[in-house]
Amino acid sequence: MKTRIPTVLPAVVTAAALLAACSGGTKAGDSGGGGSKTLTLASVDQGSVEGVVKAFEKANPGVKVRYTTSGADQYQQQIRTQLSSGTAPDVMSVWPGNGNPAATYVLAKPGYLRDLSDQPWAAKMPDAIKSVAQYEGKTYNAIFGQNGIGAVYNQQALEKAGLTPPDTWKDLLAFCRAAKAKGTPAFALGNQDNWVTQLVQYALVATTVYGDDRDFDKKMQAGQVSFAQSPWSTALDKYLTMEKTGCFQKNPLGTNYEASQGLAATGKTLGIVQGNWVIALLKGKNPKGTFTLKALPATDDPSATIVPAAAGAGYGVNAKAKNKDLALKFVKFVMSPEGMNLFVEKQGGLPSLPDTGYAVDPSLTELSKFIGEDRTVPFMDQLWPNPKVQQTMLSGLQEIFSGQSTPEKLLKEMDADYKAGS
Repeated sequence: MKTRIPTVLPAVVTAAALLAACSGGTKAGDSGGGGSKTLTLASVDQGSVEGVVKAFEKANPGVKVRYTTSGADQYQQQIRTQLSSGTAPDVMSVWPGNGNPAATYVLAKPGYLRDLSDQPWAAKMPDAIKSVAQYEGKTYNAIFGQNGIGAVYNQQALEKAGLTPPDTWKDLLAFCRAAKAKGTPAFALGNQDNWVTQLVQYALVATTVYGDDRDFDKKMQAGQVSFAQSPWSTALDKYLTMEKTGCFQKNPLGTNYEASQGLAATGKTLGIVQGNWVIALLKGKNPKGTFTLKALPATDDPSATIVPAAAGAGYGVNAKAKNKDLALKFVKFVMSPEGMNLFVEKQGGLPSLPDTGYAVDPSLTELSKFIGEDRTVPFMDQLWPNPKVQQTMLSGLQEIFSGQSTPEKLLKEMDADYKAGS
């Protein structure tokens, strides 16, 4: 992330499936050759890239953007195949760092991405973002926003239930029990999409692991600590405690990302543990709803809470783009105040560059405060040595929820993959 991302998330992490075949979108601009006014684009920013595309086309009369959007899992599988076969679009979503198959390091190393270091915005990126947008000192990723992971609450549902967001671990479990008793589970969880499985874990790891040790990643890289013999096990135990306490709706493994949005948007749950990018999607499903992101507590000391907040997915230019100049023009637009603000407004995020004139959405007041107070850590996967660690974690978390694995087994497997790729 994810982590990713992070991962994203991966953690990273990102928009859900609008199942369009990316290959169809990429072929649309081929016939024009080098002089074509058609740009091809593959994106995971469903719900936000559409407005940016319209604004770019309006600013560039005669230019047409043929784009597709898809979910993170589907996209990551497709884009590598397209890049290796020469059928990839001119511009594509790229995650920061090294956490998944479509991350900066992974795509830049074999030469799939164009070096963007000569672009005027590249030098303006803050060091924390620049570090995950670069590979071997060169910039390959136009990262337009910062994202955070936390509990996104449906304010109207909270008011109806007569409950308020908890800020301690003890109160979180009490909140879950009270919500369940009222027939509206606290959080929607769409673990059918495996990238979603990491988000609760990341939110808990931020405090349990990094609260006492901000140098944990450096120690991991030096081989001084491990997943299995660290508070990662504490965070995973808390994740499962939430499940056993009834914090989530029935059958998270049978619920996909889009369905989980519907539960939270319509008040069938009081919220959802997700990245801030979900806010735009919730508003799309319930335009009258009010949604607010809060930190997910993992201890009983609110002042010790830390949230995962890091560079979100950006855009890279295909090294073999058929429309190189148009691709660079689009990326420049994405990184302009207009393009950046359009994106982060739709996604409910924060701009990656300073001085864009962006007014922070009230839903992100707490996230903005945590970033300002340096009470954040990157999405965990962004600093891992290879994408396999995250993939093992995602599939392993699904197996734990289905009773096919254990926390101990998963963390040992993550350690093995980490060491193999270091």
